[in-house]
Amino acid sequence: MSTNEQRVYDILSSLEIDYIKYEHKPVYTCEEAKELELEITGQHCKNLFLRNRKGDVHYLVVLDESKKVDLINLSNQIGSSRLSFASEERLFKYLQLKPGSVTPFGLINDEESEVMVLIDKDIVNKSPINFHPNVNTATLGVSYDDFEKFLKWHENKFEYIEI
Repeated sequence: MSTNEQRVYDILSSLEIDYIKYEHKPVYTCEEAKELELEITGQHCKNLFLRNRKGDVHYLVVLDESKKVDLINLSNQIGSSRLSFASEERLFKYLQLKPGSVTPFGLINDEESEVMVLIDKDIVNKSPINFHPNVNTATLGVSYDDFEKFLKWHENKFEYIEI
């Protein structure tokens, strides 16, 4: 188990956040996750790491796995310049994650709490809500309330959006 993954379990434990852990082969997309022969209950999420035009603001978008994001509409909704997907280098710099393992738990590596979290209103209060624990070989299910508890603990700004 990697240190990055172990830190997730340690922090969840310290915050008294219960979780259900599902171990599986590596998955890189939501489509691959659907093909797993596992019954993972709850809200399945897609997590996108974006940046604004200047590259001085970064966003982690958390939404239902079946939705597609219109980046122009989203940038208008949050009052940002044009949005685009951040590079693999930026993903690693801010969250110490690799493509295929993007997750809100990567925020533990955002030491300055610079990444803004955008949460699709349609996943609010869905429980359990599922994310990778900083690796794409496992999925953790936590209650939505505990997900917000984690976000508030880390002090990244977050807001709700409509996708």
